[in-house]
Amino acid sequence: MEVMTHEEKRSRNIAFVDGQNLHLGTKEDGWKVDLVRFRIYLRDKYHVAEAYYFLGYISDEQEALYSNLQRAGFIVVFKEHHQSAVGMKKGNVDSDIIFEVMRTLIDDKLFTKIVLVSGDGDYKKIVDYLIKKNRFEKILFPNMKFASSLYKKLTSRYFDYLSRDEVRNKVSYKNDQEQKKERA
Repeated sequence: MEVMTHEEKRSRNIAFVDGQNLHLGTKEDGWKVDLVRFRIYLRDKYHVAEAYYFLGYISDEQEALYSNLQRAGFIVVFKEHHQSAVGMKKGNVDSDIIFEVMRTLIDDKLFTKIVLVSGDGDYKKIVDYLIKKNRFEKILFPNMKFASSLYKKLTSRYFDYLSRDEVRNKVSYKNDQEQKKERA
């Protein structure tokens, strides 16, 4: 068991999750994230006090997902669309996440660092800026294919793969049979 330092006990990191990138990245690797386990992992491993989960569009068919996200402890943020387009188009949440990160930097002086969950290269500039300002903890790539080549110069201090066996075992959805086997 790891012992937390005094500094870690005081840290209040905030996570920003690109929901579509997370879903598609893990799906491509043939597994699914367990939202409750993932939220616990973010809390325990990265000291995440608040975790924002960004979704591209609102659909009545996805109400169970939205409820599950909230029950798991995520703050759900939807992409704004004109009413006539809701449910019809894919929502790109990159600019919304970048805006919220910058808003957090300006308005929330109590947070320690940012954790980002995505492999999208559109976040490269803000990642570099946050590292320079010592306000960046880690970017978590859903899988190796979803990690933009723009991040190749990052050291492992600033990134990890959710698809790595050690991490995947902690955050993946397990059916009833797998859970029983894990407890034995």
